[in-house]
Amino acid sequence: MAFASFLGRVLFASVFILSAYQEFNDYGVDGGLAAKAIRPKFDAFIHKVDSQVGFNLPEIDIKFLVAGAIALKGIGGILFILGSSFGAVLLVCSLNSLLVIEFIFMSSALFNMVLFSL
Repeated sequence: MAFASFLGRVLFASVFILSAYQEFNDYGVDGGLAAKAIRPKFDAFIHKVDSQVGFNLPEIDIKFLVAGAIALKGIGGILFILGSSFGAVLLVCSLNSLLVIEFIFMSSALFNMVLFSL
């Protein structure tokens, strides 16, 4: 049974490790295709934060976000194979955290609308 558990962890983590490897090969000078895909989402997130908070956030280079996502997938996948629950946390964090942050802002705005309409 232990071998089946290990094999399942290896198969599951291999998806993330291979994804990190592919993104690493595509990274290039400008961050690759991942940076081009994340840019509109990140700009929408920055605009939402600017409108909610009222001050401008510092400029962040997208290629560093992509490098962080690659590191999260690679390290998280290796730790998950070794049986660490922290590896699972890293893999969850690597799953497009920008959408999660945007969802939190949208849900908090919805909560405020419901709360203040009562």
